[in-house]
Amino acid sequence: MDRQKIKILVVDDEPDIRRLVSEILEDEGYQVTMAENASQARHLKTDGQPDLVLLDIWMPDTDGITLLKEWVGEKTHLCPVIMMSGHGSVEAAVEATRLGAYDFLEKPLSLARLLLVVERALEASTLQWENVGLKLQFSKNIEPVGKSATVARTKDQLKRLAQHDTRVLLVGEPGVGKELYARYMHHNSLHREGPFISVAVGSIAPENSAIEFFGKEWAGKIYQGLLERANRGTLFLGEISGMDQETQLRLLSALESRSFLRVGGSEAVQVDVRIVSATRLPLDEEVKSGHFRQDLYYLLNEVAITIEPLRNHSEDIPLLLSFYVDYFVNHEKLPFRRFSMSAQNFLRNYGWRGNVRELKNLVQRLMILGVGEDIELDEVKSALGAVASDGLAAQAIPNFFNLPLKDARDHFEKAYLEYHLECAGGSVAKLSVAVGIERTHLYRKLHALNIKL
Repeated sequence: MDRQKIKILVVDDEPDIRRLVSEILEDEGYQVTMAENASQARHLKTDGQPDLVLLDIWMPDTDGITLLKEWVGEKTHLCPVIMMSGHGSVEAAVEATRLGAYDFLEKPLSLARLLLVVERALEASTLQWENVGLKLQFSKNIEPVGKSATVARTKDQLKRLAQHDTRVLLVGEPGVGKELYARYMHHNSLHREGPFISVAVGSIAPENSAIEFFGKEWAGKIYQGLLERANRGTLFLGEISGMDQETQLRLLSALESRSFLRVGGSEAVQVDVRIVSATRLPLDEEVKSGHFRQDLYYLLNEVAITIEPLRNHSEDIPLLLSFYVDYFVNHEKLPFRRFSMSAQNFLRNYGWRGNVRELKNLVQRLMILGVGEDIELDEVKSALGAVASDGLAAQAIPNFFNLPLKDARDHFEKAYLEYHLECAGGSVAKLSVAVGIERTHLYRKLHALNIKL
């Protein structure tokens, strides 16, 4: 950060304060301009485009809080603003930071704190601009890959739904990319500037569910839950069928009233959240069996969109293979490799039980473990766990047999639990019965093995 290029605007009606602050900042190498009232501050901010503003609250024409509100409402990027006041109060500080001020300094100013806060505010602003660039780069990677009519139709439906506050239920097999489609919808919606919060509902233990969703208040402290963190954005509820009954009831009430109470709280928290849910199970069957509330089902299922399995749009497989090769080259710095035509043709006719997630994992495995620029058919078959023998597929020795016992056990447990989770339709309750593990312990094990629900 080259301080000689950084411009700071100091706004204060007291000449001694303006001069003192300006001299200190100039000694540190910053470029400083000064304004004695709001009128001058408006002019200098517009013409000078400062990188940071130090703004006094009490001024003769317009107070600093009003001026800050005015700048925030201009719909343009606002540089960090640090408020100053000789008549500081908790209320003024809270109001300033609520409006978007970076920090609040009380007079008489601590010069050490002044320089520290200025430096931190400038660093935060730099990171914010870098994040804008990262968001632009990231936005290129949130569009589902594929040029088939199936993918194009789904994307078109979600783009149209994104313009409304309709609650959408995404239905599809594990690994089809339901979260990616939800992100795509969020990116094209009126909530795109807000957060996108994703949660695998089944990964939350029932005893922690209320706190995770609605937050908690205790001893003067506040823990924000998922709904509050997603305010003015989108909350994606993955595998919604795994939600316990008590949380279903509380979520129903929160969505109907657009407000809720934190656990231990007494004041209602207002939220504006777009809910997108996902399920691999027929949710209407879960309603009939009594595992899911009918009223919540109708609330979340205003529009249902089916995300088709990969085998239904196999023409997109070559494009997906190319996309993930580029992804791992750019993000994990793996050596570039290309799939031969015979390998691509084989994979176009492969069953893809794990859908796009399985394809991504296959590409990663081949790029890490393989040698040479070309990925041939035999290597693909070996990586998929099958070798050709007289035209029949025989099971190969699993790769984890060559690992130390502890690592091999982790690999086996992961494969074992993923298999039974699939058989249980993604229900942790059913998985618990099938494998004979108590649910609380099972949640911890699923998390430790990074098994997505």
